[in-house]
Amino acid sequence: MKTKLHIFKVVANHLSFTKAAEQLFISQPAVSKSIRNLEEEYHVTLFIRKRNSIELTNDGKAFLIYVNKILEIYSQMENQFLHKNEEFPDMINLGVSTTLANYIIPKVIAKFRTQFPKTHFKITSGNSEEIEALILNQELNFGITEGKNTNPKLHFKKFVKDEIVLVTNAKNITGKKDTIDINVLKQVPIIEREMGSGTKEILHEYLKKHIIGKLNTVVTLNSTEAIKNYLLHSDNYAFVSIHAITEELMNNKLKIIDVKDLAIERWFYFVSRTGFQSSHMDFFEKYIFDNYNF
Repeated sequence: MKTKLHIFKVVANHLSFTKAAEQLFISQPAVSKSIRNLEEEYHVTLFIRKRNSIELTNDGKAFLIYVNKILEIYSQMENQFLHKNEEFPDMINLGVSTTLANYIIPKVIAKFRTQFPKTHFKITSGNSEEIEALILNQELNFGITEGKNTNPKLHFKKFVKDEIVLVTNAKNITGKKDTIDINVLKQVPIIEREMGSGTKEILHEYLKKHIIGKLNTVVTLNSTEAIKNYLLHSDNYAFVSIHAITEELMNNKLKIIDVKDLAIERWFYFVSRTGFQSSHMDFFEKYIFDNYNF
């Protein structure tokens, strides 16, 4: 049951069977079967299947509340009985990419410290090259980066896939269509991050590679939070990490606009020095993986 509930939660987070399957490292038919089993078992429809997308039904949204509570209890049980005698270093130095440092890791560490209150954390955020250099210099225990470096002195292990998506205000009356093509994309007013932003670099690399050309950038801001706040008060559009807008999507404040033939994805990886990963770090990695989407 725990596995089926976890699959449901991942599908609900991504609103996609395909993306859930990629994250869970299982087949899409296995994901679909698990959701069907839950719907049959509880005599309820959890998702509305559309042509190119899915969305939670009202029952699905209510079901998700219970699933979050149940999975939280499972996690507490495992931590209480399976890891009750675990001891960790007084200080863990962790390097994290900016997106994860802002939207995922803080809540995981807050939860971790309820069980291991003696463990302190120093979180360093930055781009992948900076974090990997600090790991090699032994200034960080390990990190989470985009994993572009193939340095044999570093060990990379997949954590979670990220997607850069086009979003706008959920009440944007100019964005009536949920799907647009490249020509329309070039015309809509875009809010962008500043130069040096990882999200901006990935976006522009993709546009250049696919010969799409420049976007109609009307405002440049220096943080994803600033962009989200701007979108809530305008009918403009922006490309942001899917992980940065989970709450806004769930609360119907922002909506995703699909762009035909455009998919901008990247993986985040756990990174450590080759041959220097401790059992404590292995456990902490697993803890992050199991709890990052609560």
